[in-house]
Amino acid sequence: MFTRHHKVWPKELPKTMTLPKTSVFTNLEISARRYPDHTAIIYYDTRMTYQTLLDEVEALAGWLQNNGVKKGDRVLLYMQNSPQYVISYYAILRADAVVIPVNPMNRASELEHYISDTSATVCLAGVELAGFIAPLVGQTYLEQVVVAAYGTYVRQPTDLNLPAEVAAEPQPLKGPGLISWEDALNAGNSPAEHTAGPEDLAVIPYSSGTTGQPKGCVHVHRGVMATAVHRSFWNVTSVDSVQLCTLPFFHVTGMTGSMNSPIYAGSTMVIMTRWDRDVAGTLIERYKVTGWTNIVTMAVDFLSNPNLKNYDISSLVTIGGGGAAMPEAVARKLHTLTGLDYIEGYGLSETMAATHINPPDNPKAQCLGIPVFDVDSRIIDVDTLEEKGPGEVGEIVSNGPQVTVGYWNRPAETEAAFVEIDGKKFFRTGDLAYYDEDGYFFMVDRVKRMINASGFKVWPSEVESMMYQHPSIHEVCIISAPHEKRGETVKAVVVLTPEAEGLTTEQEIIAWCKEQMAAYKVPSMVEFVSELPKSPTGKLMWRALQEEEWKKQA
Repeated sequence: MFTRHHKVWPKELPKTMTLPKTSVFTNLEISARRYPDHTAIIYYDTRMTYQTLLDEVEALAGWLQNNGVKKGDRVLLYMQNSPQYVISYYAILRADAVVIPVNPMNRASELEHYISDTSATVCLAGVELAGFIAPLVGQTYLEQVVVAAYGTYVRQPTDLNLPAEVAAEPQPLKGPGLISWEDALNAGNSPAEHTAGPEDLAVIPYSSGTTGQPKGCVHVHRGVMATAVHRSFWNVTSVDSVQLCTLPFFHVTGMTGSMNSPIYAGSTMVIMTRWDRDVAGTLIERYKVTGWTNIVTMAVDFLSNPNLKNYDISSLVTIGGGGAAMPEAVARKLHTLTGLDYIEGYGLSETMAATHINPPDNPKAQCLGIPVFDVDSRIIDVDTLEEKGPGEVGEIVSNGPQVTVGYWNRPAETEAAFVEIDGKKFFRTGDLAYYDEDGYFFMVDRVKRMINASGFKVWPSEVESMMYQHPSIHEVCIISAPHEKRGETVKAVVVLTPEAEGLTTEQEIIAWCKEQMAAYKVPSMVEFVSELPKSPTGKLMWRALQEEEWKKQA
């Protein structure tokens, strides 16, 4: 067991933690029983109590079961942050089913993959996204889509600037298999007894694959419970804590830090559907927000707001996140304004968020943190698997209660993702790092070919596989390019077919990509070349192209 970090472990916390042997849904049930009238959600100045939240979860779970959803069935959740997202997530778990969180930016080919891979027959979707998923009803496994209009949960007057998706008036639904949110909730269905336990399937977030299509990271209730409980204790969260929820709930960091952990503690979630730094400042001041989990680019945008001086943000007790290293100058500005350090952490879809977090009282800058409760992390040689010592660079491998049990329907990839050390299975993260004498881990590079654009992970092979569907593309190589705000962005180097040469433009390729894939995967630049560099064995030399691009931009 890696224990080097115990010398800097938070003094008020135990080094091991006994987890509840209940389902994640039970956390909501218990909080509603303890604090029925306490505010669970504040949504653009409209409050929802824990009792109301539980009642609506029960009603939707009843509808799901009455419409054929059985224990272990997968249900797509395709929404932006909203009360309906929280209700949907917990209703799926209440029905003993499995949440398939879908990035709201995903489009046609990505949605088809989720449906075919999980055999999902039901999707819970935001109204602004229904048009992308509705055409798949009857053409795939999908049979029904419950459509929610976020604005129907803004029931009190508000002076806040509402996002377009929230301000929009509900529209009548047209098409087979589409059911309104209200009709599903008001159907009068009650769910059967809840039977899911710690080892039953709970959530399958998808991680973009290194070899094509995204793969589902299978998490049982025990693993999802682990990060919810860990986060609550690490941040010293109580029923009176107030969490600003700006990270998307479909992503494991937002799911854990901004939804599951507050519900476990019975605290309040202040939910934003879209990021707006002025609305965030108002909400922090108005509702005395105590905690805010974000990504670095969001924190940088917030702290660069010229109107920031107009907001009282002194209620903040914890602020932190990840996605990229926090710039030192921005961290200093945060500390000057609030007296707080930005607490960085590290985790993956495969680990249901954090395996490492900086100690709140002793953080290090631009650092992944130390292994949290019951996590055993090592640094190993990528090829020999030999364990490394302090200061030596190698791949991070982790063992802990939150680590995935495997990839959905991919036994070979599951087996390749783990290595045995000291009789324990360790997950191979694909990230190169080292730890110092105090047990803090620091990122160095990636073993795998991946682009990190503002915290969104883009796997080039996945984008390439989708772009090969374009009739004008003969060959394509996806590389990263430097970007002032995002850190790095996506660039496509394309060889056109002979028929398309001189007729197809970069803009046409980009426009086509926007229809086929999530916005953060779409190449912001396209360069046409006559051929791509290849090794003597015919292997694409992507790294040479990428290094050339970064040198050119520098």
